[in-house]
Amino acid sequence: MRVFFLALLAVLSALAASCGNLDNPPVTREPAWDSERTRALAVRACFECHSNETHWEWYAYLPVVSANLASGVFEARSKLNFSEWDRPQKEHDDAAEKVVDREMPPGDFLFAHPDADLSDAERRELADGFARTFAADPPPDGDDEDNDDEDNDDEDNDDD
Repeated sequence: MRVFFLALLAVLSALAASCGNLDNPPVTREPAWDSERTRALAVRACFECHSNETHWEWYAYLPVVSANLASGVFEARSKLNFSEWDRPQKEHDDAAEKVVDREMPPGDFLFAHPDADLSDAERRELADGFARTFAADPPPDGDDEDNDDEDNDDEDNDDD
């Protein structure tokens, strides 16, 4: 029986090691929030997936769950990441609408994190806070056209 438990422990350890890296990257820059309240609502409802401050629960390390959960978080971060505001954010313009329309946070997330469920008033407050924050401190544009324009400007100045 002891050999069985040692073998089971070895298998479970190997599976846990194969779960991948669930470390959080460093926070490089957050938006300049319009208020502490907006940030607090965003932390409560959004940061678990849309920041580099994910609190990986114990079940995130289970082999069956790990890959699915990690890929969901990595995909969410690729669309909107409040911890990397110094980089382009693909979907920051849609965030307020998705919160008000109850698309975010998604239902499966709320099942595991009921404290992230916002009331209608809190959703409106967060959406308004997003609008103010993103207008005052937008993320950088992801287009490379700015660099091309600068190169073209230099060529135009050679006409002297």
